[in-house]
Amino acid sequence: MLKKHALIITIIYSTILAVLSLIHISGLKEINYSNTDKIFHFIAYSALAWFWFKALYYKFNKTFNASLLIAAIISIIFGIIIEVLQGTLTSTRVAENNDILANTLGVCLTIAILFLFKKAEVKK
Repeated sequence: MLKKHALIITIIYSTILAVLSLIHISGLKEINYSNTDKIFHFIAYSALAWFWFKALYYKFNKTFNASLLIAAIISIIFGIIIEVLQGTLTSTRVAENNDILANTLGVCLTIAILFLFKKAEVKK
């Protein structure tokens, strides 16, 4: 199913991530732990990179390495744009450099894992 619907799933995930990043969600309890939200950023952008990799690899027939590189670039730029928009368009969200760092680290981990699995597969 992922191969067939990779692009649609990726666009839906990206849209949901953008909307949730920019809207004020009332009724949520504020988490007061220092930098706890960075874990969510890390996981969300790790998934974003994985989805974009799959879409590029399966739907656009890019090579494995090209898919990795393009997915990383798209995901990191997307995260930066969302942070800039949070700082300029919203009054309830704050743009933070540490969020960009958490997003980027999540992307890098996913790309590294995919690359290592591909290398291990080739060696078999």
